[in-house]
Amino acid sequence: MKAKDVSGNESASRLIDERIAGLGDWRGETLARMRKLIHEADPEVVETWKWMGTPVWERGGIICTGETYKAKVKLTFAKGASLNDPSKLFNSSLDGNVRRAIDIGEGEEVDADAFKTLVRAAVALNASGKAAKRAK
Repeated sequence: MKAKDVSGNESASRLIDERIAGLGDWRGETLARMRKLIHEADPEVVETWKWMGTPVWERGGIICTGETYKAKVKLTFAKGASLNDPSKLFNSSLDGNVRRAIDIGEGEEVDADAFKTLVRAAVALNASGKAAKRAK
């Protein structure tokens, strides 16, 4: 089994667990917190592992990915440009026509309720079967 495309099973969750543990710093803690919020927002979310080691959360399509870099944790919403974001959580990839991202630096907190609302909106958009259209 290749780690680059493990979907919807214990293997993907195990690989995400290993990534979080392997980081061993604030990035692992942040990724673990955001993962927990995603599952609280929608317990039926499926964890997958794609693109040579990227945690992905899906339900009816990709909701978001969770990437880690030296100075940030990045949650990229696949259809983020189509989602209303009244709390202004999106702070990265704002010029694109499809994706939007939330970059979280060390010591930064994301509003849990606003984030869960965003996850639920992404799930609803996937369930609607509509193509991504830029939110106004």
